[in-house]
Amino acid sequence: MAQKKAHEVDAWLARPQSAVPVVLVYGPDRGLVSERASAFARQAGFKSDDPFSTIKLDAGDLEADPGRLFDEAHTVAMFADRRLIWVRGAGAQKSLGGALKDLCAEPPKSAVILVEGGDLKKGSPIRAAIEAGAGGMALPCYADQARAIDAVIDEVLGQDGLAIAPDARQALKASLGGDRLATRGEIEKLALYAREFGRVELEHVSDIVGDVSAKSLDDATDAILSGNVAAFDGAYAGWIRSGNAPFQLLSAVMRQFQQLELLRSAVDSGASAQSVVAGARPPVFFSRRSIVENAVKRWNAKALTRALARLQATVLASRTRASLDNSTIRQALLAVTVEAGRLR
Repeated sequence: MAQKKAHEVDAWLARPQSAVPVVLVYGPDRGLVSERASAFARQAGFKSDDPFSTIKLDAGDLEADPGRLFDEAHTVAMFADRRLIWVRGAGAQKSLGGALKDLCAEPPKSAVILVEGGDLKKGSPIRAAIEAGAGGMALPCYADQARAIDAVIDEVLGQDGLAIAPDARQALKASLGGDRLATRGEIEKLALYAREFGRVELEHVSDIVGDVSAKSLDDATDAILSGNVAAFDGAYAGWIRSGNAPFQLLSAVMRQFQQLELLRSAVDSGASAQSVVAGARPPVFFSRRSIVENAVKRWNAKALTRALARLQATVLASRTRASLDNSTIRQALLAVTVEAGRLR
């Protein structure tokens, strides 16, 4: 099969790639997907801002007109030896998957096709087409793990010749990891602040770096549970401004409501909200317990079923039209927030 395991992707991208005509970069970490897609384009010899050699297309538009991908792939470049056809927002598009399958079987001679996808399931049309095709390569991107975060820290701080204290490194790692672009942005901000000191210390991390992967999620989730529309609007906007993907917040909220469903079941069986929240697994952080306790009391089983059905439908809708996931997810989460307010 034409695919790499997640831990093999960086090593593969480190080598100049010019012989692979169709490449899919996909996964739940949109920032990492974007970063690796750009890395592939550079290694293959393309400039993303060169209109003569690079054309960028939206997967939703190609789904409506799959023949356009063939036309672009077989168009001869006037001022370059090859063209890069860069497709963004790939999800569950069937027609696009069929077009990519044909292009993997008979690759264009003077074009490279680069596809950015979301969290594609195994067997989805686009992923299946490229993984099974002789001319394709699929590169999965998952949320940063400790080793990957260490590498990004060393890379960014190394550009400014900065060392980092062990305790500062641990604190920094604990605050990062939700999205690669957000992670890189926070480290760059820290490096700019610490240049005059020559070394990153724990107090610098505390002063500069926000908890990208956890605090913003908790703020938005707690606003939804509490039915606080204004707080949700602010938390959601902050999450997006930090470069995070909307679907990561959607996934976090779904996990919270799945946990609420289990906790509510225990309450309906005679336990107190305080005891079930105190014994929850995974544990609820102390500062959030009162919010979750109130939510367990407020949300009955029927309301939780409705909310989870809405969230699941939103997952499917956002994967079908990835280009609209921001508005789709925001509207769904806002609706759940309003429902929480009514229950209150």
